[in-house]
Amino acid sequence: MKTKVDYYDPKFFTNRELSWLDFNDRVLEEARDKSNPLLERVKFLGITQSNLDEWYMVRVASLVKLVEVKYQQPDASGLIPIEQLKEVNRKAHDQINKQYTTLNRMILPAINQVGIHLLNVEDLTERQYQFIRGYFHDELYPVLTPMADDSSRPFPFISNDSLNLSLRLTGKDSDKSLYATLQVPSIFPRVVKLPGGSNDFILLEEIIKQFANQLFVNYDIEEVSTFRATRDMDLDVAEEDTSDLLKKVQQQLKLREHGHVIRLEVDSNISGKLRKRLVKELKIDEDSVYEVNGPIDLTFLNKLASAVVGHDDLKYPPFKAYQAKELNSDHNIFDAIKKHDWLMQHPYDKFDSVVEFIRQASIDKEVLAIKMTLYRVSGDSPIIKYLGRAAQNGKQVTVLVEVKARFDEENNVHWARTLEKMGCHVIYGLVGLKTHSKLSLVVRREQNGIQRYIHMGTGNYNDVTAHFYTDLGLLTCNNDIGIDVTNIFNMLSGYSQPPFFHQLHISPHGIRDFINDKLNHAIKYAKEGRPVYVRMKMNSLSDKDMIAKMYEASHAGVKIDLIVRGICCLRTGIPGISDTITVHSIVGRFLEHSRIYMFDFDGDQQVYLSSADLMTRNLNRRVEQLFPVLQPDLTQRVLDIYQTMWDDNVKTRTMIDDGTYKRVDRRGHAPLNSQEYFAAQATKMVNAQQAVPRQKNDKQFEPMMSPQNQPDPFDEEDQDRGENQ
Repeated sequence: MKTKVDYYDPKFFTNRELSWLDFNDRVLEEARDKSNPLLERVKFLGITQSNLDEWYMVRVASLVKLVEVKYQQPDASGLIPIEQLKEVNRKAHDQINKQYTTLNRMILPAINQVGIHLLNVEDLTERQYQFIRGYFHDELYPVLTPMADDSSRPFPFISNDSLNLSLRLTGKDSDKSLYATLQVPSIFPRVVKLPGGSNDFILLEEIIKQFANQLFVNYDIEEVSTFRATRDMDLDVAEEDTSDLLKKVQQQLKLREHGHVIRLEVDSNISGKLRKRLVKELKIDEDSVYEVNGPIDLTFLNKLASAVVGHDDLKYPPFKAYQAKELNSDHNIFDAIKKHDWLMQHPYDKFDSVVEFIRQASIDKEVLAIKMTLYRVSGDSPIIKYLGRAAQNGKQVTVLVEVKARFDEENNVHWARTLEKMGCHVIYGLVGLKTHSKLSLVVRREQNGIQRYIHMGTGNYNDVTAHFYTDLGLLTCNNDIGIDVTNIFNMLSGYSQPPFFHQLHISPHGIRDFINDKLNHAIKYAKEGRPVYVRMKMNSLSDKDMIAKMYEASHAGVKIDLIVRGICCLRTGIPGISDTITVHSIVGRFLEHSRIYMFDFDGDQQVYLSSADLMTRNLNRRVEQLFPVLQPDLTQRVLDIYQTMWDDNVKTRTMIDDGTYKRVDRRGHAPLNSQEYFAAQATKMVNAQQAVPRQKNDKQFEPMMSPQNQPDPFDEEDQDRGENQ
C-alpha cells in the first residue's frame, strides 16, 4: 500500500521573508562583482538599501503587528510570527553588516582609485572647508530647526525615513547633560559637490555636524550622532466602511506617517547613553536596533553615481532599443495591428509603441472609446496626457486607476483627479481587490463594423521604469480576446459577471484554476509515459497551494523549469518531491519583471503571458490577467526568449538542495549574459533598420499637433529621464 505524500509538509517550504532576504543578497552580490562597471556596483549597493527600506515598512511591519496581537498560526514553513521576526532580524543584521563591509572595503577604495572621493571634513582643502562653511551659513542655517528635549519640551516626532542628528550638550556653567534633535532637511541634496576637484563630494549631515554648535549658543556639544527611524507604512484601508475610497486613501496616507517605529538605525560609535535614550523614546525593541559602520541610509549612493562627471567607462554601455517602423508615428498603428499581432520585449523594444498606440487613439477620428487599467505610472506620464486629450476630443475614455498601489497611492490619487478634470470616467479600483492587470482597449468604427484593438502586458504603463524593467507586451485585434477584454472592463466598471472567457483567464481564482488544470493535465501525461514539460518565469513564487501542486507534478515525473527572480518558497532537490524541478534566478542590469507560463504536451506548445506572479495575493486578492500568445511566430519568439534566459550562465544563480543559490558553473561554455545578448540584438536591428533608405509613404499617418501647435511632449529627451527603482 502506497503511503500518501503530504506535499504541504513545512520542511518542504522556505519562509517567505527569509527567501526575500536571500534575493536582496543576490542584488548585493552584484555590488561586490568586479566584472560589473564600478558606478553600477555603487548603484546596486544603493538599491539593496531601498529594497530593505520598503521591505521593512511593509513586510516586517506586518510581522510586528501579528506578534503584538499574539497571532499563533504558522506559515507554510512552520514558523509562527514571533519566530519569523526573530529569524528576520538575525539575518537582516548579517546582511546590513555585509552591506557596510562592501561599502568600506570594496566600493569606497575602488572609487577613490579613479578620482571619485566621498570626503570627511578633516579631508577637505582650505578652499573646500570655506565652501561648506559658506554653504552652511547661506543655505542651511536659516532652514535648520533644533528641537530641545527636556521636561517642558517633549521628544519631537521623528518622521519616517528622515535622517536626524541626536545631540548631547552641556551648558557653559553646568555639567548636566541636555538633549536635542536636529532633522537633516530633505529639501537639500544629500550629496554635496565640492570645489577644487571634479568629483569631490561630502554628505550634507557631515556639514551640519561640523557647524551644529552655532545653533546652540552658550552650550557645548559633547556628542552628535546620526540616526534614522523606519515606521510601519502599510496602508490599511477599511473599504467596507466608506463609500468614498479616494477620501479614505487620502486619510490613511496622513495616518501612515505616524505608524509605529519598527527599525532604528544608529551610528556604530553612538554612546550607550544616547542609544538608550533613543530606544526608550522611540519605543523599539533592542533586536530592531541596527548599528551601522558608515553613513546611514545608503540610497545616497544612487545620487552619488549620478553626480559623477565623466567616467562613462564606469557605467553600462548604452544600447539602442528597437521599434518596428510600422508602430511609429509615421504609420497608422491600427493598420499594422490589423495585419498581424505584435510582441514587444521591453526595454529592448521601445515602450514608445505602447505610448503611440494611445496617442494615435486619442486623435483618430474613427476611435470611439479607450479603456485602460493603470497601476503605476510615471510622474510625468505621456499616457495620462493622451487619455485626457482623447476625452477632450470627444471620445469615451474610461480609466481604472488603482489608488491602493503601494507607495504610489499619492501619485495615483493625483492622476485620478487630473483625469477626471480632463473629462475621463475614472474608477478607483474595486472593494477588497487591487487591480493589477495591464490592459488597454481601443474601440474603433471601421468599414466592416466595430473593431477592437488591445494591448496586454506583463508590466506597468510606466514610460520610465520601462527603460530598466524587462517585460513583454502584445498588440492584437483578435476578436475573442477583444470580447474578453470588453467583458473585463464591464466587470470592473459595473456589475457584469461574464459566465466564461474565450481566451483570457482572470484573477481572482481564474488564473489559479487555469494553472492547476494545466498541471493536472501534465500529471496525466507523465503517468501515461508521454512527454510533458512545464516552464514558467515570474518575480515571486510563494503560494503554498501552487507549490504543493508543483510537488505533486514533480512526484509524477513532470519536468518543471522555473525562472524566479525574487521570493521562492519552493525547495528543489527533495527526494521524490521536487527531483524534477530546477529553479534559476537572474539578477543583472535590468530588473526581470516579465511573467511567462509555458506548457509542452508532447510537442503541443502552449505559451501564455500574465500580469500575475504565483503569490496568494495575485491569485486571490487582485484582478490579474493571463493571456495566450496565439500567432505561431510570436509563440516561437517567446520560447526563444525563455530559452536564452535559461541558458544564461553569467547572471543566473541556481537554487541548490539546501535552498541557497550558487552561480552557474560555466567551465567549457562560452559566457552568455541574456540581458546583454538581447540588448546587442536590439542594437543590431536598429542599425540594420537605419541602413535601409527611408521611402516616402503616400498613405502615411499624419499625427495631429496639439491645439497650441507644440510638438508632442514624448520626445527623445523624455525617454532618457531616470527614476529610482
